[in-house]
Amino acid sequence: MNLIVELEPGTAGRAAAVYRALRAAIGDGRVPSGYRLPSTRVLAADLGVSRGSVAGAYERLAAEGLLTTRVGAGTFVAEVPLSRRPSGAAADPLRPRDGWTLLPAPVSGAVPAPRYDFRAGIPDARLFPFGTWRRLVGAELRLGANGPGTYADPAGHPALRSAVARHLGVSRSVRASAADLVITNGTQHALDLIARVLLRPGDVAAVEDPGYPPARRLFASLGVRVAPVPVDADGLVVSALPDRARLVYVTPSHQFPLGGAMSQARRHELLEWARTRPAAIVEDDYDSEFRFSARPLEPLSTLDRSGRVLYVGTFSKSMLPAVRTGFVLAPPGLRPALVAARQVGDSHGQTAVQAALARFIDEGWFARHVRRAGRAYAARHARVVAALTAIPGLEVLPTAAGLHVTALLRPGLDASRIVAAARRDGLALEELAAYAGDRSQSVSGLVVGFGAVDDALIEEGLDLLRPLTA
Repeated sequence: MNLIVELEPGTAGRAAAVYRALRAAIGDGRVPSGYRLPSTRVLAADLGVSRGSVAGAYERLAAEGLLTTRVGAGTFVAEVPLSRRPSGAAADPLRPRDGWTLLPAPVSGAVPAPRYDFRAGIPDARLFPFGTWRRLVGAELRLGANGPGTYADPAGHPALRSAVARHLGVSRSVRASAADLVITNGTQHALDLIARVLLRPGDVAAVEDPGYPPARRLFASLGVRVAPVPVDADGLVVSALPDRARLVYVTPSHQFPLGGAMSQARRHELLEWARTRPAAIVEDDYDSEFRFSARPLEPLSTLDRSGRVLYVGTFSKSMLPAVRTGFVLAPPGLRPALVAARQVGDSHGQTAVQAALARFIDEGWFARHVRRAGRAYAARHARVVAALTAIPGLEVLPTAAGLHVTALLRPGLDASRIVAAARRDGLALEELAAYAGDRSQSVSGLVVGFGAVDDALIEEGLDLLRPLTA
């Protein structure tokens, strides 16, 4: 790869110009330590200067300790600590709007996983059939999914939309066709598209409290007023919804993070509320594939008769987050706008991955994987519930699906202190208050994931909570 540096204009002092350009590139990190510089002949040709000018610049930089020469190997940038590198960068005059702060998230490989990994929302990659997936993706890459060198449909690969529509009909009794669906890069991308086509700055979006923090942050980033709405044993409290809400975001099949399912009566109440107002309901069905008991209630999308529900799903929990694929099932009047929003945002998704996922579903691999993973998760769910129930000071909330359970703490116990102390012992779990929109009204509790934990360490890890809750 050619080294690109900009020389100061003018014809005099070309050696000094080369020196200053290289010194600045080393100083600001564009040319890192250990980088092998081009030969004086090659760089001179690239920059349009004499070879002697480059050689003079190299000698000067070597004298300053910024370059080192290895006989027979070439000239390299020396291992210079950043604090000792020459400064020349101007102060950054640009500042972002308030609210753009990166929050901690479970990032694979960024740090060593805790020994007792009970973080929520992480599926077990060990259960995934990587061999089959590699074969399918490789085949699509060889075939040139959607035609090599071409752009794709922003609505998503047609075969995947058809496969997802069939899957929803079989697994969730949701009537859909390929034309009804827009493929996205997961749930968060779907919510972004929906918010962009439905909401204006200043509009009100109602969200569950406690609920899914990334949804709250996304709506707020678009200038939308976020209204936290309490959740009880039947789900979102519809009577607490603000009249001005233009959008209601809910997780009715498996409330996140409390774990309950919205009752049938509450579902009808919410649909009736939306029908009499200019409001949309976003139904996030993020992990309904993994149910351990009881038949799931009908989705809001199936019950909807007035075209108010947008049904959002993802393959991040049922497969892997790295697949980065989800979907939106939207009323007919919104689909063209959602496709347009996808087109102006990132044009389209990864066609080879989408085509491979279509085959993964249609050839039965997805159903096999869900059955196998579901058995493993059901066994872990039972063991986690039993272990938590046996610990004094905890009240385990009932749940019949997903990859986590929530336990309330008896009054007087400090969840943040418990979580911090557990982390020091290698036990990673989360505080329920972290999911609250209004922390002053939040209850004290723990959110315990079991997707990523080693089966052999479940009881041993959770037993570390005993002295912390005593």
